[in-house]
Amino acid sequence: MSDPKPPKGHFHILYFATAGSFTNKEHEAIPAPLPLSQLFHVLEEKYPGMTEKVLKSCMVTVNLEYADVPKGDGDEDKTIEEGDEVAIVPPVSSG
Repeated sequence: MSDPKPPKGHFHILYFATAGSFTNKEHEAIPAPLPLSQLFHVLEEKYPGMTEKVLKSCMVTVNLEYADVPKGDGDEDKTIEEGDEVAIVPPVSSG
């Protein structure tokens, strides 16, 4: 998968497995900066139903490091900055 750099003022988000199936995209650019606690809200607005079907059980990475998405209840919040790479990684099974 070849991922172009995001345009100025944006970060890059990668969708894996069911996240890609749900959005019909492998990646896209989203305006930055964005508090990490707002990421799921922004994605739910763009893709109604995504929270329930994908985001509730996924992992998130920011610049290849796993990140806990704050729930907005006083958790320390990280800001996704211009040029960052975020990945939505749903659970996978093997058999």
